[in-house]
Parts: sequence; structure tokens; C-alpha cells
Amino acid sequence: MSVPLLDNISLEYAQQIEHWHDSGYVPTRIAGLAGELQQNAGRLSHRIRIAGIIFGDTSADALKSLQQAATGGAELTFAADITSALDLQKVVITSLRVSEVAGQAGRFTYDIQLAESPPLPPPAEISGFGGLDDFGLGDLGFDTDILGDLEDLAGEVAGAVDAAMDVIGQLESLASLANLDALQAGNFMEPIERTTGEIGQLTGQFKSVMNDLGNLFG
Repeated sequence: MSVPLLDNISLEYAQQIEHWHDSGYVPTRIAGLAGELQQNAGRLSHRIRIAGIIFGDTSADALKSLQQAATGGAELTFAADITSALDLQKVVITSLRVSEVAGQAGRFTYDIQLAESPPLPPPAEISGFGGLDDFGLGDLGFDTDILGDLEDLAGEVAGAVDAAMDVIGQLESLASLANLDALQAGNFMEPIERTTGEIGQLTGQFKSVMNDLGNLFG
């Protein structure tokens, strides 16, 4: 057995290393089925247990380094023969137990447990058209880039409709003012002629607005 390495800590006198793996199967009872349906919910993290001793002139410093790694809570690299077949990138120390026996100065026994700490997946990204492009909308020829053009077109239509409503409002106002002018003045033909001219101008504006609407809708 080669010397296990926990980050920069060499566990020279490790006496026992264990690895266990839980595949994450969840049993489900099915009526009429002899046994249980096993559904894989995703494996759990790899777990490693190391038991060993620390002794010698530098045992106090070695124990200090191990305890600092355990209490620091940082992710650590780990290498050992028992995990050579695993894609084990980082581990964390989940527990550490140390004991010292009276009469054996500078000699410690330890039991340390490690758990795999895999990297997080990449952050979620917003895809085009609310993610519906994954369902083949691109293959159907649906161009999601026209949404901006439709927004611009809607603005132009709204502006043209507002202009048309303004013309209609002016026509209604002129119709009522014509009768009022006729009552206040002795010349009955003058307001009618003036109103007729203004109506002619507004009619031209109304035709122009309607032509714009026609062009917008093709």
C-alpha cells in the first residue's frame, strides 16, 4: 500500500483504508411483484475511512496539520491506491477522531472519514424563445428573430391609428362649429365654405393615414 496523500498531508502510518459506494437505488413495492422495483435516484458521494497512527518527533506537528484540515472545512485533494479507479477530484473531512494512550508520549491513533465533494454543474442559461427552441422550432422554420420586428411594427400601427383618430376628432369638431358660426354671423355661406375647405384638408390627411396603415399591413 502506497502512502495516502490528503492535500499536502502525508498519512505515512495509515493502517487501514476503506471505501464504500452507495448507488442510490430506492426500493419501491409493486402490487403482485415478488420483490421490489429498484429505481436509481443517482449515486451518493464516495466515502472513505482511514485509520492509522501518528508517532515520532514530529507527531505533534503532524496531528496539528490533520486537525486544522478537519476544522477548516476546505475541499482537499486525495490520492490512494484504493481510489485509483475512481474519478475522485475533491473530498471533505466529515469526521476526525483522535486518541492518545497514557504512557505512550507522542503517539496518537486517528480515525478519519472523507466524503467526495463533486464540482457544481454549470449555471443555467436562458435559451431562445423560453427554451422552446429545444423542441425543434428551428427545424420548423420558425424565426424567433422576428419578435423585435413585430414590436416595431406594432408601434408604427399604434401611431397611425392615433393619427387617424385625431383626424376623425377634428372632423366632428368642425361639424359642430359650422352650425354655431352660422347662428352667430349673418353670412350663412362663409362658415360653410370655410368648413368645407378644412374638411377637404382633413380628408387628405385621413387618406394619407389610411395609406400608411395599408402599407404597414402589406
